Amino acid sequence: MSNAFPQIHLVRHGETAWSLSGQHTGRTDMPLTSAGEAAARGVADRLKGLSFSAVWSSPSQRAYSTSVLAGFGERSVRMVDLQEWDYGAYEGRTTKEILAERPGWNVFRDGCPQGEMAADVGARADRIIDRLRKANADILIFSSAHFLRVLAARWLGLPPEGGALFVLDTASISVLGYEHDPGEPVVRKWNLR
Repeated sequence: MSNAFPQIHLVRHGETAWSLSGQHTGRTDMPLTSAGEAAARGVADRLKGLSFSAVWSSPSQRAYSTSVLAGFGERSVRMVDLQEWDYGAYEGRTTKEILAERPGWNVFRDGCPQGEMAADVGARADRIIDRLRKANADILIFSSAHFLRVLAARWLGLPPEGGALFVLDTASISVLGYEHDPGEPVVRKWNLR
């Protein structure tokens, strides 16, 4: 369905060794695996024919490399606010390991010791949304799962914790936009593989 309003395409980076193992990867700068590189190249075909007034990327190697392999490297502008959640003391650990010592833990509700809380990530997402709304144009964003989930929640007016309601696979594409007017933000497509 075509839309006269701007659409924001979100791309989660390709697979890394830690995304494959389920380890929380916030600020550790992991490269893509060979499968992640292949999936990133496949993003180019899935975005073929679309034009974007700007391309933004997390500064992480995994997100920026995905933008390059998808064919947008020369236009991709790295933005600190697009970084993944800072997992602090939980960096490199799996949810299963964390739950063994902290039963019931949920990153969206409880945050991370020595790292970020959902409100911190939400504040960064709000700054990105402010830039998106001011640009009023089709924009392509490359980042990581938890940040993009919070971005989607904030786009819809949900609290940052609402990111828990979304899930994203590696190298997936999602689209944020509007329904009848810019006062009605919606998720137009989610987690396309």
